[in-house]
Amino acid sequence: MFLNEDFMLSGDTARQLFHQHAKTMPIVDYHCHLDPREIYEDKPFENLTAAWLYGDHYKWRLMRANGVPESHITGDASDYDKFLAWARTLPKAIGNPLYSWTHLELRRFFGVNELLNEASAPAIWEKVNRKLAEPAFTRRGLIRSSNVKVICTTDDPADSLEYHKLLRDSETAFQVFPTFRPDKALNIDAEGFSAWIGKLEQATGQQVKTYAALLEALSNRVDFFHENGCRLSDHALDVLRYEAGEPEAAQAVFAKRLQGASLSPQEITLYRTELLTALIGFYQAKDWTMQLHLHAYRNNNTPMFRKLGPDTGYDGINDLPLTTPLSQLLDRAESGSGLPKTILYSLNPGDYPALLALLGCYQKDTAGKLQLGSGWWYNDTRSGMRQQLTLLADNSLLGNFVGMLTDSRSFLSYTRHEYFRRVLCELIGELVERGEAPDDIDLLGSMVEDISYNNAAGYFGFQTSGSPVEVTARVKER
Repeated sequence: MFLNEDFMLSGDTARQLFHQHAKTMPIVDYHCHLDPREIYEDKPFENLTAAWLYGDHYKWRLMRANGVPESHITGDASDYDKFLAWARTLPKAIGNPLYSWTHLELRRFFGVNELLNEASAPAIWEKVNRKLAEPAFTRRGLIRSSNVKVICTTDDPADSLEYHKLLRDSETAFQVFPTFRPDKALNIDAEGFSAWIGKLEQATGQQVKTYAALLEALSNRVDFFHENGCRLSDHALDVLRYEAGEPEAAQAVFAKRLQGASLSPQEITLYRTELLTALIGFYQAKDWTMQLHLHAYRNNNTPMFRKLGPDTGYDGINDLPLTTPLSQLLDRAESGSGLPKTILYSLNPGDYPALLALLGCYQKDTAGKLQLGSGWWYNDTRSGMRQQLTLLADNSLLGNFVGMLTDSRSFLSYTRHEYFRRVLCELIGELVERGEAPDDIDLLGSMVEDISYNNAAGYFGFQTSGSPVEVTARVKER
């Protein structure tokens, strides 16, 4: 039966693991793209389209594949007409995780058990919109109802973190921490680089006219983020190349760019290599976790990029060589100040075996210090999750995995944690049924609880007041 209590749980062991161990574990959503201002202001959603379709390029891609006009996706059609366009598209999405996610969200948040299609859409629209008008269905209400304990947003180094500070003083059920994402500092060839340097100067109150001043400013921002609860950095490294150089060479490239001159590919790579290496040292000194998101291929449709901008559903998967430059970067860091805790995600699942082999070369001191990140973006499917979990188990220690994240801009996406936990329990149950794992529910249940929540709660070292500290302490006692 579709989405019954045992969906995807094909055996007794899987069902037992999910219902007795995974289902009720809290959530650490350690990487997402929620807006901290929206969380703080806690406004109700105007309607289901605002909660569901605004900014969701996963859905947009399927709607485009179904021939929906752009006016009914990102254009000026009414919110109801956009919702209807999604309702007409969804029945053709059977087999896509969005079909399950859409109905999970309707069921878990709004008590809607009907299938969404063109015929059922009007009644569902009315029922959900009535719910969204209730006080329990604001942004924070949706987070609380999902049993979320920690949210880590994605934030620019020049951000004031104003709303993180306000949330820290106002919210107790869950905590919201910033994540340091210095892509704009690294992307020296980007059109807005000089303007961003101006924003960094405003944030730090110091001039940034030299490469040494840039390093000092970024170091100060790392300190500032750390004081405000940050324990993770994140980088979008769509193309990773390596070119070592002296600080003088990086300074020459930086000065040349500020003067408005164009840079050669080698100069860009040298600057990025040196700055990223310096940043890794900052992270290690703070005991942060570094996240590297690798091999996205951005903005493939030039006309639509010019019309809509980035993150609108026109990104693909990169297949450039990765192992050599990544090994050079990690090895240099380990040979210097040492590697921080590191999570590597690749949008190209063909990279997984090489990443796992490389990660194993630098493991030490901390359980699961280097991690293969969860199935990301196009790999955030049942088959993609199973592939990532299987290869992780084949090549490392599955029991140390820090588990799922939403990587989402939606307040309704926490059901993805349930989906992941069902996949995890299904996979472990199959190992038992094949005789590859012991039929020991206490052993396996503890492992499922750790992957679902405990590992993440302990691994990242969140240190402000509230539940996460208590959970970390309990994890350490186990």
